Amino acid sequence: MSNKFSLVSMGCPKNLVDSDNLTEKLINCGLSYIDNYENAEILIINTCGFIQDAKKESIAEILKLAEIKKGPENMQDSVSSGDSLRRGSRIQDKKNRESCIVHHESKGNNKKLIVFGCLAKRYRDELLKEIPEIDAIFGVGEDERIVEYCKSQRKMQDAGYMTQDKKNQASCIVNHASFLFASSSYAYLKIAEGCSRKCTYCVIPSIRGEYKSAAPDEILKKAEGYINAGIKELILIAQDTASYGKDLNGYDIAALLKGLCSIKGDFRIRLLYAYPASIKESLLKVIAEEEKICKYLDIPFQHSEDRILKLMKRGGGRNEYLNLTRKIRRAIPGIALRTTFIAGFPSETEEEFNSLIKFMEEAEFDRLGAFKYSKEEGTPAAKLKGHLTEAIKNRRLDTIMRHQADISLKKNKALIGRRFKAVVDEVDNEIAIGRLYSHAPEIDGVVIIEDTGFKIQDAGYKIKDKNDASCIRHYASLELKAGNFVTVEITDVYDYDLKGKIVV
Repeated sequence: MSNKFSLVSMGCPKNLVDSDNLTEKLINCGLSYIDNYENAEILIINTCGFIQDAKKESIAEILKLAEIKKGPENMQDSVSSGDSLRRGSRIQDKKNRESCIVHHESKGNNKKLIVFGCLAKRYRDELLKEIPEIDAIFGVGEDERIVEYCKSQRKMQDAGYMTQDKKNQASCIVNHASFLFASSSYAYLKIAEGCSRKCTYCVIPSIRGEYKSAAPDEILKKAEGYINAGIKELILIAQDTASYGKDLNGYDIAALLKGLCSIKGDFRIRLLYAYPASIKESLLKVIAEEEKICKYLDIPFQHSEDRILKLMKRGGGRNEYLNLTRKIRRAIPGIALRTTFIAGFPSETEEEFNSLIKFMEEAEFDRLGAFKYSKEEGTPAAKLKGHLTEAIKNRRLDTIMRHQADISLKKNKALIGRRFKAVVDEVDNEIAIGRLYSHAPEIDGVVIIEDTGFKIQDAGYKIKDKNDASCIRHYASLELKAGNFVTVEITDVYDYDLKGKIVV
């Protein structure tokens, strides 16, 4: 069996961290990572099972890998993509049954297909039954068993393999920095695993177990590894980052942030997924005082109306949430606030939805994401009366995003002429893509940096021939490589993105 493996990661940044950790362990035990599925002998996918759309995407990717596993010589026997998707769709609405069997006999070449993560945790039996190309299936927090399985394939081809997940609890392991799933400018740092809250629409606690903070020294060690490797932005993630340390006898998120800020280097820190009720004065104080921390906070409110929030078991209410946003803005002037809303929660009335829109207009969030309510089996919300049609949910989702586009454009226009520090994520000829402190990667907008060549010249680089475009681009690339900080002046704006030029 070859030592080459390839891994695809689906879903949220937390999954990316899990994929990165597993990749490092596989490399450390002697396997080689390649970014080419066709040439890999072990195909691995980290799945997402949070909502219906995520499940569909994961299933489609599993089926894609299953086709690759068969190889060109067997492709004529493959079912059509439409049949494949119908085959996979049967998994999504079946009851979750805990199963420990993770090996399935399958035909094809010597490639092995390993499926793990949230979807695999929820639908072990169903996946094995419906997609026989799968060789092994694991839940979450089973890295060591995946490593052992991969190692075993060097010695045996078709022996059965079993795994136990008796505690239904994910382990919380933070390893030294590895970078296959990090960009050249930023990296996600998972500071806790699981969730102890009981939101009625969410399956995460049943998949990942109770909330468990990672050890501070391990987080700091990994962060230092990233910084030493040139990463410019550390993005802290968990199901609730603001609750970090609640199980660590007094060492809280504020203490962790201070520890991270003490690491030497030119970098910044961003905090995502802060549960509203977990936000304390100490957290706001450290964000306000520490220069390395982005003046940015992601608070997933999910809704504004008291009755809906009660049905969600989120706690809080409209007035409490408005007061919290005002309090944060007073404590941290200029902070960018991000939130998330669920469109079309069961029994949400037109009046309640309109009130949510008014809440958005009053709070004026700088950044906002939204998704349709997804009925997930096994959750209390799935049993509620008054589930809305897909048409209503789609309309409400579109309305939320249209209103947010107007709010965002208004806020962006106020930035024209102002100067900000930006981290460069991408460089392409004479255009670069960067982000301000107010932009989280992938989910927020960007700043498009134009005229880079001439501005590099203005910054003091000596260019013998001002008409030599290749020379200008060469010097621009020295300054504008991904991972560098630059100062930009905002020159134009769109709904979510900005345009800017380099200044000195």
